[in-house]
Amino acid sequence: MERIKERLASLRQEADNAIARAEGAEAKVKQLDQQLLEKEQEVKSLRVKLDLADANLEKSESKLTETKAAALDAESSKTTIDALQRKVQLLEEELDAAEKHSKEVVEKLRQVDVKAEEFERRCHSLDQEREQWEKKYEETQEKLRKSQAELDDLVSHMQDL
Repeated sequence: MERIKERLASLRQEADNAIARAEGAEAKVKQLDQQLLEKEQEVKSLRVKLDLADANLEKSESKLTETKAAALDAESSKTTIDALQRKVQLLEEELDAAEKHSKEVVEKLRQVDVKAEEFERRCHSLDQEREQWEKKYEETQEKLRKSQAELDDLVSHMQDL
């Protein structure tokens, strides 16, 4: 009888431990889901910034084209040419800066995509681990029910004696 009580206490402890681990795993899954949502929002934000950078790049290229055309039309005036050449140089520097920024944004976007994929893999792994824990929990519950039934049978046999 004492041995059965010890076994029952052990099974209860195992069940409690399994429940605690399952709750911990669920908390981790929720945390990773939240991080994934944050990363997705960051990706969206970076995509918007990339679109804006592309628009600025197109605008800068358009301005550069217009400035070069104006420089060709204004060859008669040395001061006009010098001023336009300075504008062209500034626009080219802005274009270079915009291209550099665009490349940086694209690289950050790639990194975010890689991180998002990594988080998806982690979430999938955690989901599988959670399912395993739930299965172990159900098996432990079944063992507990069987042990309880055996204990009840033993108690009833002892009372019959």
